[in-house]
Amino acid sequence: MTPLDDHSQQRRPLFFPVVIATVLLTIIGMIGGYLLGEERNRRSATPSQSSTPVLSLVDGPACPAQTQKAGAIQGATGELVQVLRVRTARKTVVWICQDRAGQLYYHANKGGTDAEWVENKTALFLAGVWQDSNGAYVATAVDGAVFSVDPNRLRITHADGREETQKVVGE
Repeated sequence: MTPLDDHSQQRRPLFFPVVIATVLLTIIGMIGGYLLGEERNRRSATPSQSSTPVLSLVDGPACPAQTQKAGAIQGATGELVQVLRVRTARKTVVWICQDRAGQLYYHANKGGTDAEWVENKTALFLAGVWQDSNGAYVATAVDGAVFSVDPNRLRITHADGREETQKVVGE
């Protein structure tokens, strides 16, 4: 009787299949992580649906030419129309505008005339506007300042926590 030899079959090297499987699983994991991160960023950039009423598209007057231009740069869909326009006691004019996809934009100008309108100096355009439960339109600037506007007031909460309120005097 011959003893059974456990090593009678020739072994195939496992190194390359293991490396290939590891690389493929790493790529799949990276793609999954990237997609989950993008989804989290998208959700954190917009307020939750529970705090944001669903807005219907409005038909109103067109927003100013400067707002149309800034909106096009920010990716607005079609012409921007006014949802709200107010003028404060400090002569700041604020427009809340909506594009044809239903996205809201904030544009304020404290300069007055076209000659005094300088984007990011006398004027500020912000995308990603949402409406809070009190009906105010809220926008956040890159520096962390939060702008909240309704038909009665413009409230600016600076990144350092300091608040500034401007009373609305008309349109």
